[in-house]
Amino acid sequence: MSVRAAPEAPSTHKGRATRDRIVAAAAELMYRHGVAGTSTPAVRNAAGVSSSQIYHYFTDKDDLTRAVIAFQTETILSNQAPLLATLDSVEALRSWRDVVVDAARRQNGAGGCPLGSLSSELSDDHRWARDALAAGFAAWSEAIRAGLDAMVDNGILRPETDVTALSFALLAAVQGGLVLAQAQHNTEALEAALDVAIAHILNHAAPA
Repeated sequence: MSVRAAPEAPSTHKGRATRDRIVAAAAELMYRHGVAGTSTPAVRNAAGVSSSQIYHYFTDKDDLTRAVIAFQTETILSNQAPLLATLDSVEALRSWRDVVVDAARRQNGAGGCPLGSLSSELSDDHRWARDALAAGFAAWSEAIRAGLDAMVDNGILRPETDVTALSFALLAAVQGGLVLAQAQHNTEALEAALDVAIAHILNHAAPA
């Protein structure tokens, strides 16, 4: 059986807009119904395109799902970028915590993390998805680590602080907290996980 060549990136504004609309529609459907529960006809109807347009921009459903992973990663980072870029004080750290909690609270904890949900569904059985999701989580962790690095540079945290480990801990608190928020439909566990992680970070505060 012949294998289709990977589609080239659209070269026109209209083409890019169409592709972006398809990815955004697929991302919303996969977030709500999972990858397995999202069909090509459903994406086609949600995006207002034809099936031939979908296959013009994407080789198959796996190719579209890769684009969704990239879209969700970019969306999360762009939404949090203003705070992550200034994560250089205790106040900024707590403000970032409040943004994460408020986003979950607006949905009563429902939905969970878009990347976390995709990881739970795909990572065990699809190496390509696991690699893409790991890269997305790595980018998120790196953005947090950069903020903690700034706290070291500003003298807020001690120079020997392991900011890489702390960034992993914060991200793990977010992911675990969102899973429990999804099950419990409240943000109590998410708030507790983040508050404990932040308290641990403050144990590394430099002497006044």
